[in-house]
Amino acid sequence: MPYVPVNDLEMFYEKMGVGEAVIFLHSGYSRGILAFAGQMLDFQKSFSCFFPDFRGHGRTRCESLEWSTPRLADDITLFMDRLNIPKAHLIGYSLGANVGLYMAVNRPDRVATLTTIGTGGFRDPSGVEEFEPEWLLRNGKKDTIEQMIERHEEAHRGDWQTFMRQSALDWRLYPQLTEKQIAEIRCPCLFIAGEHDPFADKRRLERLSSLVRGSRSFVVPGGSHKPHMVRENPIIVNDEILAFLRSHPIREQGEGNDER
Repeated sequence: MPYVPVNDLEMFYEKMGVGEAVIFLHSGYSRGILAFAGQMLDFQKSFSCFFPDFRGHGRTRCESLEWSTPRLADDITLFMDRLNIPKAHLIGYSLGANVGLYMAVNRPDRVATLTTIGTGGFRDPSGVEEFEPEWLLRNGKKDTIEQMIERHEEAHRGDWQTFMRQSALDWRLYPQLTEKQIAEIRCPCLFIAGEHDPFADKRRLERLSSLVRGSRSFVVPGGSHKPHMVRENPIIVNDEILAFLRSHPIREQGEGNDER
């Protein structure tokens, strides 16, 4: 499995498909292909799909367990440098959606399009306490604890409690983008959320879309916070995103994909 050096990281990623680059940015508590299992087969038919594991997550290795949403965005930019990807379509889910927003704001030259799933675009720490290690232990959430140990053992080397505290801290603090910053995003954007997503309801999704000129929002009927996943509505979501990407090819934006 491939690793690429990115600053102090050995960043793990998987790649499949041929075509313009699409970088999938996973959610918190997850990792690359796990968060996008419902997208892999459809997208690799037309695109070069990259599934990196963020700093502190999955199989990416680093001595430090500290990270933040803005730092993850910087890591992905350097990841693109290492793989000679001048510009890419970004598809981000939850935490990854916020990482994509930071990249669209701070590195617009590297973002061909941005698709977000499950974010309202602004900080919302509601519910975070139920993901802190003390709450999980007190409430006997053994299955969640075991998942966090298994999914991220290479990253946190068995220190799942520090992993969960760091994730909760980032959830409380980010994103910290202002309306003015978001309104400066110029790449084509598609904002997606499930109809019953508690973190990105229709009102918040419409607010986000209203700030970004020319963007579109799409509410998935009956969907939860993870409408793109297997057993929800991956076909509907995939078709929506694929049509969006095909209507905004990178080559027509003046830059090709150098990845071979």
